[in-house]
Amino acid sequence: MKSLILSLSLIVLFSCQNKAQSNPKQQAVKMAKPIEVPLKDGKAKAYFASGCFWCVENIYEHVKGVDQVISGYAGGHTKNPTYESSNTGKTGHAEAVEVIYDPNVVSFATLVDVYFGSQNPTQVNGQGGDRGSQYRSIIFYQNDAQKKIIEEKKSALAKKLDATIAAEVYPFQKFWIAEDYHQDYEKKNPQNPYIQNVSIPRYERFKAKFPELIKD
Repeated sequence: MKSLILSLSLIVLFSCQNKAQSNPKQQAVKMAKPIEVPLKDGKAKAYFASGCFWCVENIYEHVKGVDQVISGYAGGHTKNPTYESSNTGKTGHAEAVEVIYDPNVVSFATLVDVYFGSQNPTQVNGQGGDRGSQYRSIIFYQNDAQKKIIEEKKSALAKKLDATIAAEVYPFQKFWIAEDYHQDYEKKNPQNPYIQNVSIPRYERFKAKFPELIKD
C-alpha cells in the first residue's frame, strides 16, 4: 500500500511539474528578450542552475576569479518564489546561483566549462537524487555572445558524449535571492549529512577534473 501511495504521489508531482513547464507563461519566459546585467565595480554576474544550489554555490566559490556566489531561484514565471513554492514544481523556477566574478581573471566561457564539468550533463530534471523541475539544469544568457558560447559548448559536449545534453538555455530575466539560511550553506553546516554525502563529493570530483581552476 505504501509503495502504491508513493507511486501515485510521484505521478501527481511530475504531472504538476510537466504542466508547469508547458504553461504559456513559462513558454513566454523562454522566448523573452534577455536582460543584460551591467558591470558593477568591474565585476560581472552570471547565472546557472544545476541541481541543489548548495552544491553549485560551493563549486563556484572555489573558482579563481569568482568573488561571491549567491543562492536563489530563476527561470520561472511567478514573482517572489520561495523554497517551499519552487519545490512544488508549479512556479517554473529552478534552484540557481548568481556568480559574481572578475571577467579579467575568469571568462564567461570558463564558467560554462565549470558548469558542464561539475554535473551529470545528461540527467534530465535533476542531479543525482535531487529530482524534479526545480533541480533541472539551465544556463542563462544575457546577450547573443553568451548564447553562442553556451550553444557551441553544449553542442560539442553532446558530440563528445554521443548523448543529449539536458541543460536548457534560457534568456536571463530575473534572479530571486533565496532565504538567508540557504546562503553559504556548506560553510555553515559542514556536518550536515547531505553536505557530507552529496555536496562535498560533488565538489571533490570537480576539483580532480579542473585543479587549475581552483583558488589557492
